[in-house]
Amino acid sequence: MSAEPKIIDEAEEVVVPEVVLLPVDETVVPVETKEPEKKAFPRRGGDRDRGGMRGRPSRGPRKERDERRSEFAQKLIGIRRVARVMAGGRRFNFSVAIVLGDKKGRVGVGLGKAADTALAIEKATRAAKRSMLTINLTKTRSIPRNVEAKYCASVVEIRPSPGRGLVAGSSVRAVLELAGISDVTAKLLSRSKNPLNNARAAMAALKAVSK
Repeated sequence: MSAEPKIIDEAEEVVVPEVVLLPVDETVVPVETKEPEKKAFPRRGGDRDRGGMRGRPSRGPRKERDERRSEFAQKLIGIRRVARVMAGGRRFNFSVAIVLGDKKGRVGVGLGKAADTALAIEKATRAAKRSMLTINLTKTRSIPRNVEAKYCASVVEIRPSPGRGLVAGSSVRAVLELAGISDVTAKLLSRSKNPLNNARAAMAALKAVSK
């Protein structure tokens, strides 16, 4: 069967789309769309490269500043929670004992008490700096002679022992390490287990060979 011919009404207009042919050597260049510019708002803390809002010079990374500031090494030898009985009940504080030294002959022992551990450590550090000793060390970083001292119930004896290194225990070892002393032997001649009294007895013994 043959298809029936399509009858086109004369009243209708047939719209033929106009086709534009481009030459072969021409290329279509896309139109660039410009993005809207972003407004740069100033940071709240100011320009960090300049060191703050008022243009102060940069002081370097925090770790380097802390290393420059901390001249002494420290070691906690005791931390306790103590209580006082008041009219309204018990009030708790913290007691911190600390050893401070530069490992070059300077050492100190301090005690601090406060309601917060951070504040107690800060107080103990200040107390250790006030009670610091400068020890006369030999060329082998030892002490020149035997020393002995007693503090409360603690009795400590320290004597040089070339080639043996540091032989000590309890908090006496912390005092000798932070003082930078080696080739010595320390002996606790008492039964006291109080680390603060042992450290202070060691400090009393080292006072005999200090400047």
